[in-house]
Amino acid sequence: MRVGVGTVRQTQIPALELPRYGAGRLSGIRCITTFLQSEPPKEAALTAMAIQRLDALVVLTLTGEGFERRGGGATGYVKETWLATLKAQTPEDSSVGLPVEVSPPISLDMLTQQDFQELIDGLEAELQSQFVAQAVDPDRDRVLAVGLMTGKMTADEFEDSLAELARLVDTAGGVVVQTLRQSRPSPHPQTVVGAGKVEEIALAAQTNGANLIVFDRDLTPSQVRNLEIQIGVRVVDRTEVILDIFAQRARSGAGKLQVELAQLEYMLPRLTGRGQAMSRLGGGIGTRGPGETKLETERRAISRRIARLQQEVNDLQAHRHRLRQHRQHQEVPSVAIVGYTNAGKSTLLNALSDAEVYTADQLFATLDPTTRRVVVPDAVTGEPQTVVLTDTVGFIRELPDTLMDAFRATLEEVTEADALLHVVDLSHSGWQRQMESVIGILTDMTIATGPALVVFNKIDQVAGEVLEVAKEKYPQSVFISASDRIGLETLRLRIGQLLHYAVAPR
Repeated sequence: MRVGVGTVRQTQIPALELPRYGAGRLSGIRCITTFLQSEPPKEAALTAMAIQRLDALVVLTLTGEGFERRGGGATGYVKETWLATLKAQTPEDSSVGLPVEVSPPISLDMLTQQDFQELIDGLEAELQSQFVAQAVDPDRDRVLAVGLMTGKMTADEFEDSLAELARLVDTAGGVVVQTLRQSRPSPHPQTVVGAGKVEEIALAAQTNGANLIVFDRDLTPSQVRNLEIQIGVRVVDRTEVILDIFAQRARSGAGKLQVELAQLEYMLPRLTGRGQAMSRLGGGIGTRGPGETKLETERRAISRRIARLQQEVNDLQAHRHRLRQHRQHQEVPSVAIVGYTNAGKSTLLNALSDAEVYTADQLFATLDPTTRRVVVPDAVTGEPQTVVLTDTVGFIRELPDTLMDAFRATLEEVTEADALLHVVDLSHSGWQRQMESVIGILTDMTIATGPALVVFNKIDQVAGEVLEVAKEKYPQSVFISASDRIGLETLRLRIGQLLHYAVAPR
């Protein structure tokens, strides 16, 4: 039995310590509080009640007058009472107010005649019915997306980032049921967002039946723990969603090796603080990959596993380096296709070489690099020449460092290629920001890359004025539609010219 002295907020029980917790359940706790003023419970008390999903909140108003107890001490009479309970609320009702129903003032006699068990059973039946109606696809996580706009971001960048987060969640197998935003000069060191926003997130998670909170930024292990304790729902950050997608997309042994290394390096400092209620055994976004047994082993054992994987990545680097040396010995020039994820790189490789690489309108649809031979005209003689074209992993804004380190064997296909094709999705509203992200990642690579040709893709989906702006700003670029095979012959000519200048010094 738990006894709390103080206000409802002061005696708030952490969500993970409640007897029961779930979108269709009440907590199993009934709270009684006393007020001297004759007034219904205030919003702060009702908010704390809703977050804890209390069975009921009873407010007793004392008169301040009464009788003298033996030995002294006045005891007041109960003047009137209020009964507050949760109510089923659809996501559309979330803007109306708290999901709480407060009775009019009633006498203590009427309150004692209330059959609380029958009342609570009826409430749970309504909540469960609402939860089942919301859970259209039980295999997809119901995600609450949270974005924080700091002083460094513009409004357009902020909204583009949230839209990209929604696509990442969809690609990972979840569905964003609501997006919450907050603007602060800088992230809160303990909870990223302010205390009031944390409460709003907790209430929104209940209203929408969300089982996962995804933040559009990297979180520290302590921030994740603090948020999960206060909200009672599993919390992940943007990097963990990307790692989950990579775990699903990896097909080859090399790809799986690099994904496991990236996940273990990311999870090593986050091994502590995962309570039983936050167990990763339940499945869903952020749970795929190495598995719960590896995560629960000692840090030393995981560190040994990371060291072994890093050695295997080094061996993979050496193997790919030998393959590249063999191609160079045969004087076969190489071109790497780079670009933001979902820019159409794999579709372009298919169009140029009939490679039949998997394509989809998703982020990171393909993960493992694919190399094919393509014939292009020689820039001087016009005779056909064979080049090697490699489709690489897609880039994304603020590509996680763990991925950059783990995928160094794959990224060397970019740094050691004779030339690059930088594919840009011109149909995306933020195509210029995506270009800048890719250029920034290429610039940060320790080894200089070859000359690059910018290829604007998906021109069949672009308004005329956007196309004119791109042509005026990037006159030396090539404009194509890989899916409709528009502009491919011009691209082949330009690849031949690009390689002529790239390999001339040899």
